[in-house]
Amino acid sequence: MNSDIRKLLESVQSGETSVDDALMEMKTAPFEDIGYAKVDLHRRIRQGAAEVIYGAGKTPEQIAGIIESMRRNGQERVLITRMSQQAADYVEKVVELDYRKDSKVGIVGGFPEPSGIGKVVIATGGTSDIPVAEEAALTAEILGSKVERLYDVGVAGVHRLLAHMELIMGASVIVAIAGMEGALASVIGGLADCPVIAVPTSVGYGASFGGVSALLSMLNSCASGVSVVNIDNGFGAGYLANMINHMEVHP
Repeated sequence: MNSDIRKLLESVQSGETSVDDALMEMKTAPFEDIGYAKVDLHRRIRQGAAEVIYGAGKTPEQIAGIIESMRRNGQERVLITRMSQQAADYVEKVVELDYRKDSKVGIVGGFPEPSGIGKVVIATGGTSDIPVAEEAALTAEILGSKVERLYDVGVAGVHRLLAHMELIMGASVIVAIAGMEGALASVIGGLADCPVIAVPTSVGYGASFGGVSALLSMLNSCASGVSVVNIDNGFGAGYLANMINHMEVHP
């Protein structure tokens, strides 16, 4: 169950919040229409994580306006993905922004204390995969997961990966990010006892077809427990990893 809903219901049970106040909190303003965007204010209640801004294709002014709407309606932290330097330069004049240029990620409101059942391990085949990996790592971190980074451990030197077996076996979920032939996900999937989320990247020479080769390799992995997201979709992998890391078990 969503933790925010649980807290609200527990507050009603304890008498701290009236039934009418709780009902009002759950139904008031499900979204705010600001003209160029309808900002979803109930996504955190429905899904456990607030709306994330996809920065590509939006003007700096639009991004700033969406952030303002979110903050005005009580969203403490905001994540912006695929954010350009131009947009970051504009937004940081309006609100305090932590911008990570390499991953094109913007963060407003800082990071929460990590929680969850364990830690998320983000592994890459090579250094060239790090921008996508950082998008995944920062996404999981701002959503509340503890993240361990394990970079440049591709199969061209598999001993580099095997030197970190304790970290691999101690993870609650692993995100395996690789371009070229995308073999890293299968190798990790054959070693780990937790879910593995494979992220193909567009890193590679011509016959990699912009990440399609790695995507097909990961989709055809013979290792059990490997799921695959879209090419370069670090955000999707980080989001899913955080969900897995926060799965609640109820009788």
